[in-house]
Amino acid sequence: MDRYAVIGNPISHSKSPRIHGLFAAQTGQALTYEALLGPLDAFTATVQAFRAAGGKGLNVTVPFKLEAFDLADRHTPRAQAAGAVNTLVFGTDGILGDNTDGAGILRDITVNQACPVEGRRVLLLGAGGAARGAVLPLLEAAPASLVIANRTASKAAELADEFASFGLLRPRGCGLAELAGQRFDVVINATSASLSDAAPDLPAGLYAPGSLAYDMMYGKGDTPFLRSARAQGAAHLSDGLGMLVEQAAESFTLWRGVRPATAPVLALLRASL
Repeated sequence: MDRYAVIGNPISHSKSPRIHGLFAAQTGQALTYEALLGPLDAFTATVQAFRAAGGKGLNVTVPFKLEAFDLADRHTPRAQAAGAVNTLVFGTDGILGDNTDGAGILRDITVNQACPVEGRRVLLLGAGGAARGAVLPLLEAAPASLVIANRTASKAAELADEFASFGLLRPRGCGLAELAGQRFDVVINATSASLSDAAPDLPAGLYAPGSLAYDMMYGKGDTPFLRSARAQGAAHLSDGLGMLVEQAAESFTLWRGVRPATAPVLALLRASL
């Protein structure tokens, strides 16, 4: 059977083998999918060995997404824009690098949460790798505005400037304090604050009526960001478990040419948290 895997360090916690196993069973695809621990100093060698042993593709997670970008011979436009790769496709013409994270969050928001992005005011919190991967898909969804805000304002401004020449809406970058007095329909937390049981220090009054607060992190119950958003009046809340499933579905589709149904897989994962 065709072999696939997710590579990272650490990797034992990964839900990807279960997700792709469910996708394969659902779609009748004959494949195996495993978790691959990548040595911190031997990512390329590990990938090459997996490919030489017949591997067809890899998902890539922390801390190897930048190394995966460098390893790829070709990049999709969204991987090029993100500057990072989370999906590798091995072919006779070399290695294709893709980034499905942004497409995953966009589909989770617009389909699973039934929250349109087109014509809405969107706030993206953070200017690191997680935020970077989301910018192009968000811009392609034609929001009314996209503001990138970060604790260090210059990093947000630099990230916004990188997308000024894409022929799409020009995003604006700023510091967190500069958000005072503004209101948004969709607020996405791409910071790592929830990992340290904290929430970004945001001005009050950011959430417009009917707004969605979305955290890329997930867990059992509300994350610190979602607890804060609830207290500040966000009408709808979502964590990033759906993003995890949807980005995996994007990878699966790229590899196998068939898109799995994500709702039953997401329901199973949610029940097991």
